[in-house]
Parts: sequence; structure tokens; C-alpha cells
Amino acid sequence: MEIKVNDIVKKIRGQLILDHISYQFRSGHIYGLTGINGSGKTMLLRALAGLIHLNSGEICFDDQVLHRDMDFAPNTGIIIENMRLLPQFNAFDNLKQLSKIHGVATDADIRWALEAVGMKKQINAPKLKDYSLGMRQKLNIAQAIFEHQQVILLDEPTNGLDTESVKICIQTLKELREQGCLIILASHISDDMSQLADVRLTLDAGKLVQNA
Repeated sequence: MEIKVNDIVKKIRGQLILDHISYQFRSGHIYGLTGINGSGKTMLLRALAGLIHLNSGEICFDDQVLHRDMDFAPNTGIIIENMRLLPQFNAFDNLKQLSKIHGVATDADIRWALEAVGMKKQINAPKLKDYSLGMRQKLNIAQAIFEHQQVILLDEPTNGLDTESVKICIQTLKELREQGCLIILASHISDDMSQLADVRLTLDAGKLVQNA
């Protein structure tokens, strides 16, 4: 999978949020996005996911143009802002419900994803409404990978995780990269970037710069 971002612009109420960004993302790499709050990191992830429409420019997944050839990014898992999961269900049943949308994930896929984020003992209990912040975030990560997505977009993926859970998350993402996934993550945590990012990119006032 290859993602080509071609001169994209996004404005909100006249304010320039993404300022003529062009870049090429390739499979088998982890790209780290940094930048101060309001620099455009989350908006860029939303654009890549197909969750917003651009003022100009285009985003291509291989040879397909987002919002022309498909409505949303294909074969893509996401964690962006507040993910909507079902508080009355446990971890397994939440992903089981999500699996009905595309019909590609098996029960084994669901168990694999939950175990991959360190939730082996919480697969069937408790219910989401009784989760800690860290458990919710682990389930968010699991929903981004359980269908073996080729592209993974993550906004602050280690937010709320304890030290051991961070290690598990990092190891899982490294394994997915080795399997050929294209991973783009935004994080303000320098350790995340130093351990994960093959390529570091900085957003500054809506402009994208590749770090040396």
C-alpha cells in the first residue's frame, strides 16, 4: 500500500489548518507526526482516513483517489479522538459487533488482537463501562488492528497506558510494521517516537516538514 498526498489544503472558518501538504507514505514503515497542539496533526490523520473533505488537493491510496473512487480510506484502522465503542459489551463483543460491518474478521482475529494489546485476561469481562482509561485505550488499539488492516492511523496511541502496556503496544506495532503495515502515528511523547518512528515528520502551522 502506498499513500500519496498531493498538495492538500484544509480550511476551517477561513483558518488554514493543512497548508499545501504533499508527501508519500509507503508500506513497511512507521511515520511519526509531531507538533504543538493545533498544528494540524489530528486533522491530517482525519484527512487520511477520509473523515473530512479537503478544500483542494487529493489523497491517493495506490491508484485510487479518496472521495472519488471510495468514501473512506480502504483497509485502514484508526484511533482518532473519541472512538465510539459500546459500554454495555465486553471487549470481545465490542469487536464482534464491529466485525459485522466488513465481515472479514473471525473470532480468532478478535482474540489475537486483544491478546496483542495485553487484554488476554479481559477478553470476556468486565464490560466497557467499567474500564479504566488504559483499558479503553488498549481496546481502541485492538479495534484498529483486528481486521489485519494494511494502514493504521493512530492519534496518541499510548495515552493512558501504564509502562508495561506501552511496551506491549510498541512491540505489537513493530511486528505489524515487519508484516508490511503502513503506520502513521501522532504523539507528543518523545519515547514513542524514538522507539517507533522510522521517519519523523513535524507539522508546524499546517505545513509538513520531514526531520533530518
